[in-house]
Amino acid sequence: MFQNFDDLSDPSCGAPHAALLRAELKRLGLDGFLIPRADAHQGEYVPPHDCRLQWLTGFTGSAGMAAVLGEDAAVFVDGRYTIQVREQVDMDVFPAQHLITEPVTEWLAARLKPGQKLGIDAMLHTVREVRRLREICKEAGAELITLEANPVDAVWVDRPEPPVGQVMLYPTELAGRGSEDKIAEIQKAIQDKKADACVLTQPDSIAWLFNIRGSDVTHTPLPLSFATVPAEGKPSLYIDGRKLSNSVRDALADLTEISEPVDFQGGLKTLGTEGKKVIIDPSLAGIGIAEAITDTGGTLVEASDPVLLPKAVKNEVELNGARKAHVRDAAAYISFLCWFDEEVAKGELDEIGAAEKLEEFRAATGELKDISFDTISGAGPNGAICHYRVSRTSNLKIPQDKPFLIDSGAQYIDGTTDITRTLAVGTVSEEMKKHYTLVLKGHIAISTAKFPEGTTGAQLDTLARIDLWKAGLDFDHGTGHGVGTYLGVHEGPQRIAKTGHVPLKPGMILSNEPGYYPAGEYGIRLENLEIVTAPKDIPGGERPMLGFETITLVPFDRRLIVAGMLTSDERSWLNRYHQRVRSEIGPLLAAKDRIWLEQATEEI
Repeated sequence: MFQNFDDLSDPSCGAPHAALLRAELKRLGLDGFLIPRADAHQGEYVPPHDCRLQWLTGFTGSAGMAAVLGEDAAVFVDGRYTIQVREQVDMDVFPAQHLITEPVTEWLAARLKPGQKLGIDAMLHTVREVRRLREICKEAGAELITLEANPVDAVWVDRPEPPVGQVMLYPTELAGRGSEDKIAEIQKAIQDKKADACVLTQPDSIAWLFNIRGSDVTHTPLPLSFATVPAEGKPSLYIDGRKLSNSVRDALADLTEISEPVDFQGGLKTLGTEGKKVIIDPSLAGIGIAEAITDTGGTLVEASDPVLLPKAVKNEVELNGARKAHVRDAAAYISFLCWFDEEVAKGELDEIGAAEKLEEFRAATGELKDISFDTISGAGPNGAICHYRVSRTSNLKIPQDKPFLIDSGAQYIDGTTDITRTLAVGTVSEEMKKHYTLVLKGHIAISTAKFPEGTTGAQLDTLARIDLWKAGLDFDHGTGHGVGTYLGVHEGPQRIAKTGHVPLKPGMILSNEPGYYPAGEYGIRLENLEIVTAPKDIPGGERPMLGFETITLVPFDRRLIVAGMLTSDERSWLNRYHQRVRSEIGPLLAAKDRIWLEQATEEI
């Protein structure tokens, strides 16, 4: 099994670890320190070696920060984790604050005193973030100190070793483009910015650029590494040599100069001493990277990582791979749904049992490389925790009178999947059906949207929420995120969210996943993946419009749908979608599963 269901909490977290850290801060002459849930790559995927926030507080979510002062401390999380943080963290030691509405900057502004020194790890805080922190410190009469060595590491006695997962070459027949072609495109982008080089800190950008994949973090084939790309000539790749077989090293040596990660700072300083103009992404690059360049005479050109957009816009080979992966995944998923309906009726099935069985069905394809994230298998009140992680401690039997939420995905060599379905179990209430249908209406609104070029995800986000809003309801997460090609299941810069300000372009893959979560009761989320389609003329229209192609092919639970709440257009979309699922996936199923699918996709 790819998923570990062990409880990740550590009873020594909280007060004991906070005491150790405070003692080390006192030794260093610091009055406080910030501990983000981040590594030097500023990515979502952090290896155990860098899970400092978890070591300190016990919080295991994918976004957060802790602040520790001499007599005060807090942990900051966003709306996805407001329930989880209270279950994992000692609130007497680290009271929970909302990362967005009660940010760490406001918390610090109210507590820092003149003359105090606040420390940060220079590689764990971005250029943009540090600017704001310096403003706060200056206003308080305090000083922000950037450190090369992290004081948490000095007191973390059983810290795991850094990952050395093996790197593989990702074949051009799956990538759709050779690495030489990609490097040339990025070098052209550097030249267009009138810069001499760029720094890449995101492992998925590096994986895409060099057509490699790795195994340094769970569920995502990332090779943790850094790279610099000059406007002309060979790039430099900074990666632990233990990750490279002789054949992989030989292939990469034709594309790039290979060095160890300890040489990265030296490479940055060389760019500085040579007076180079260097592109860094201020929202992704640690302040330590920027200062290594500027302190030695270089100039920064602040711009988005030039790989992000080309990586997000998939070529036709990548899109065909995604379609094939989703057909394969749908057949496995529908077999699971058939099994689930039969098994859950017995009254003994629990969250872990469901997650394990779904992984078994995917593994039976013979193509599964990994799951794409820890399966969110939420029964009853656990379903109301948006990013719930089931463990042997939290595991619940699935009740017979509430919806069951399961959000999962797979990593196949040709594509990454992500799907959420909410399933009726036993007798569900009319209110639950109403809520499910409101979420479904929002899902359909995104799937059927037509929009002009230049439209951003923020402009579409309201479509997913408007029917919920009319009922006085909402959800505290984005409607959709980008998805990679055998890379991260969460990919930028594309988003459908209030903060999604990047125009959507044909070839991007995004999730479509509105939800509703009455706290302590149950959760509802409905998620498909969508490809942004090229502009097409609309009869009678004045300009061509982009739209979405749905590539997830799994039925919605008709038992939870209030047909009378759907418009005729919504009902037509749903019936067409179910007909497509039946015709494309049905022939791939065993007889028993095919019979189940025919019943599950009957016309509404």
